[in-house]
Amino acid sequence: MNSLNRFTDPVYCIVRLIVGLVYACHGGQKLLGFPGGGHGAHGIALIAGIIELVGGFLIAFGLFTRIAAFFASGEMAVAYFMFYVGVVPTLEAKFFPIMNGGELALLNCWVFFFIIFYGPGRWSIDALWCKDRSSAPST
Repeated sequence: MNSLNRFTDPVYCIVRLIVGLVYACHGGQKLLGFPGGGHGAHGIALIAGIIELVGGFLIAFGLFTRIAAFFASGEMAVAYFMFYVGVVPTLEAKFFPIMNGGELALLNCWVFFFIIFYGPGRWSIDALWCKDRSSAPST
């Protein structure tokens, strides 16, 4: 048994917290102009901002984690293919992320995809809710 296995839950919680809060910052910037000013969200950017802000906080604190990660992963996939690759790839819009600048969108997409399958982890609001439900006396 690996001695680092005992740190799996706390480290996953920290990763989920950091990734969720950074993701929420992108939504906050679009919707609220904080942090770092915003550009005003309307249309598809408004929808993206809502998914990023709300989904980021839900992922960070582990509340409805799988659902929030599903929407976040999908939004990042759409962002990558719409804004970095382009709907119809041209010479200017390259497919590979190192060539088109879409590394962050692609990385977020796959991290959120991982979170869908891994779940909220032991250190989350979802885990606290499940613990309360499972301790109810059975009839």
